[in-house]
Amino acid sequence: MSKILDAAELNEGDLAPDFDLPLDESRRISLSALRGKKVALYFYPKDDTSGCTAEAIAFNRLRKDFEATGAVVVGVSPDSAASHKKFKSKHELDIALAADPDKAALQAYGVWKEKSMYGRKFMGVERTTALIGPDGRIERIWRKVKVPGHAEEVLAAARGGFPAAPFAKG
Repeated sequence: MSKILDAAELNEGDLAPDFDLPLDESRRISLSALRGKKVALYFYPKDDTSGCTAEAIAFNRLRKDFEATGAVVVGVSPDSAASHKKFKSKHELDIALAADPDKAALQAYGVWKEKSMYGRKFMGVERTTALIGPDGRIERIWRKVKVPGHAEEVLAAARGGFPAAPFAKG
């Protein structure tokens, strides 16, 4: 476990680690297959929890706007492909959700971290988003994401700008 905790965090300008993860029973997604496109890669803790549902719905609502910038939205959690399928169906989501039950991508991106809640320590996903450029480099990274306004902020960055005051949340 110490290797995971000591993993160096990725920074803007770093080459994004490749991944190859299942989307469902028959399809997979890899960063190398998305080369040439921007990728809004967001890591979230668990399907069908309130914050994760709100985040998925926000990214899904802006999916066509992301596509207009040439960006693809991909969510990653440690849940199974079957869990993602149920989650997508329940909330009518049309974005890619990749399953990482082995936590390989979560660890490669440094988002599988020790967390604490009510004095209890445990390992979990630190809500993080990386905007990856067409060249495979991380253009922008958001750590410890707060959901309200986040998808809009990522979209603004994908468009090449940064959000104005309406998206700034305190």
